[in-house]
Amino acid sequence: MSSLANLIDKAATGGRLSFDEGVRLYREGDLHELGRAAHARRMQLFPGDVVTYVIDTTINYTNVCNVHCTFCAFFRPEKHKEGHTMTHDMVLERVKFAADQGASQIMIQGGVNPEIGLEWFERLFRRVAAEYPDVDIHSLSVSEVVGLSTVEGLPVREVLGRLQAAGMKSLPGAGAEILVERVRKRISARKIKPDAWLGVMREAQLLGMPTTATMMFGSIETEEERIEHMNVLRELQDETGGFTAFIPWYYVPFKTPLRGKEAMGLEYLRVLAISRLYLDNFPHLQASWLTPGMKLGQLALFYGCDDMGGTIIEEQVVHDAGSTNEATRRDLEKTIIGAGFRPVIRDTYWNLRHDVALATAS
Repeated sequence: MSSLANLIDKAATGGRLSFDEGVRLYREGDLHELGRAAHARRMQLFPGDVVTYVIDTTINYTNVCNVHCTFCAFFRPEKHKEGHTMTHDMVLERVKFAADQGASQIMIQGGVNPEIGLEWFERLFRRVAAEYPDVDIHSLSVSEVVGLSTVEGLPVREVLGRLQAAGMKSLPGAGAEILVERVRKRISARKIKPDAWLGVMREAQLLGMPTTATMMFGSIETEEERIEHMNVLRELQDETGGFTAFIPWYYVPFKTPLRGKEAMGLEYLRVLAISRLYLDNFPHLQASWLTPGMKLGQLALFYGCDDMGGTIIEEQVVHDAGSTNEATRRDLEKTIIGAGFRPVIRDTYWNLRHDVALATAS
């Protein structure tokens, strides 16, 4: 059996960890040694002082949802008096607000509302693409795509193809939670099974859509199940190479039916470091500051992260669960500079946007 030091050194230089080695490092590795190795691997992949971020917004267009996840405080069941769905004009107003602030990425996500059909999204995306051609529609979730497939009686691939033709350019990794069946049954029994989530991602990637992957940790999953989640993502990435980034974030329990304790900052840093070391075929690791806050987001830049995520001009789902963290462009840039790095704005595909002035310089 390799020593922990040897395993850490192997991972720091891009060597592949087995499942058992990943679990062992997670359980037994010294946090700061894991951070050192993760940062070394990040610097090997992206030498220099650049840390990227994207100007974006999340527009939660409906809170009506038939999935009823126990960790969600945002959704309302069908026919609920507090259920609402924005009109296209209302969504476009929010897109305009974000675009006027320089946003290049628009995430339109909501509940799985069975009253909204595929044509509704096609018309909306065509309007966004026509009126705001400089923003990328990085939108929906696997659950929403599957919901549309069910409502329309169409294969997932056809649904994705039609959305792509209407202007949707990439698919976010929302709705993965923990890709382990035991966990799904406990926290989101109506949500699609892990293999189906991976299948939708595979279809999107085969259509040429870049995708991201997420992990919501800190609910009921074990340490082994966190590594299992990373493992199935790594296997799909070996097959397709279609994931651009991994974004782990911890569950916020304060206002949700699924009660629990908020994850601690040290656990967040451990997850980040293991993510960078285990997911050897993922290029980017994103610091999800929305739940842990900006200070931990800054520390994340020394635990494997090369990206600070987005400005998230507007977002409701995590906010309704009890998170109060917010950040402006200037906040993100000051955080990056304060850690000794240089902020650079990117687009959805990690192309650097040197044409856009930094907020700290304006």
